[in-house]
Amino acid sequence: MVAMRQAVAADAEHLVRFINMAADDLPLHFWKRSVGPEGDPWAYGHERAARETGGFSYRNAWLAEVDGAVAACLLGYPAEDAPAPIDPDTPPIFMPLLELEALAPGSWYLNVLATYAAFRGRGCGSALLAKAEEVTRGIGRRTVSLIAADTHLDALRLYQAKGYREVARRPVVKDDWAVAADEWILFVKEI
Repeated sequence: MVAMRQAVAADAEHLVRFINMAADDLPLHFWKRSVGPEGDPWAYGHERAARETGGFSYRNAWLAEVDGAVAACLLGYPAEDAPAPIDPDTPPIFMPLLELEALAPGSWYLNVLATYAAFRGRGCGSALLAKAEEVTRGIGRRTVSLIAADTHLDALRLYQAKGYREVARRPVVKDDWAVAADEWILFVKEI
């Protein structure tokens, strides 16, 4: 059975792994650039997940547990009602993601949905999607949005089975990030 709970700051060690897993090491790639060759990118990510504010704060996360063990994560927050123009200094690798996010204004943006490999196929993803819809309704929003890589085939099947529809695609900008994905796909679900 899957149990759900709000994350706490002490969960940052799990959150940083889920955040990185959900985006095929893009966060780790960014954290490495942020801290430089002498810094610890995982510590930087951990600090971001443990903070009180910001999109990747533990305050925006829920964890699914199976038999008392952390199994999966949902992290999201309300998207802007009227997205601001993208800062021209934004690294190109993030541009397609920001462009897609802007296509779902006013939604509740599901930024991270990830499950540890040992717990896949046990209903964690479905339970977390149901939680996302509950949170969305609870804050008075009517749409859930999310972005997935075209290589996350199991996740894509899950989203489609749960009523999410594809809205748009953008090419993945790779630069020096080693990733197999070619496209980011925006999905939305009206609830």
